Amino acid sequence: MNPWLVGAAALVFVIGLAHSWLGERMVFRHLRAGGLVPVGGQPALREFQTRILWASWHVVTALAWALAVVLAWLAQPAVQAMSGGIIEAAAATALAVSGGLVLLSNRGRHPAWIALLAAAALVLMSQR
Repeated sequence: MNPWLVGAAALVFVIGLAHSWLGERMVFRHLRAGGLVPVGGQPALREFQTRILWASWHVVTALAWALAVVLAWLAQPAVQAMSGGIIEAAAATALAVSGGLVLLSNRGRHPAWIALLAAAALVLMSQR
């Protein structure tokens, strides 16, 4: 097993877990009116906007977990040999761009950029 990809998979899974859990505690808890899906946010957000923001927030986690599974699968030597590095390059690029967006969007105040760039680096290290 490629330890760099196993590490990247674990880190991406934790990023997804932290994203949803902390988002629920720090963002959506204040917008909830009793149900699972938050509907508050007025006057800045309409109910529909709050609902789609909540869904999109958790879509990011689902995609992070899917990427973690792909990275764990790629950690198998036979699978990694067949990938030709294309999947790894796509994953590293997506993680690096995501980290860069988080870094730029809040001038480094949100720590997710560190974890995302670290995951990108782990995937790149798997290519050595």
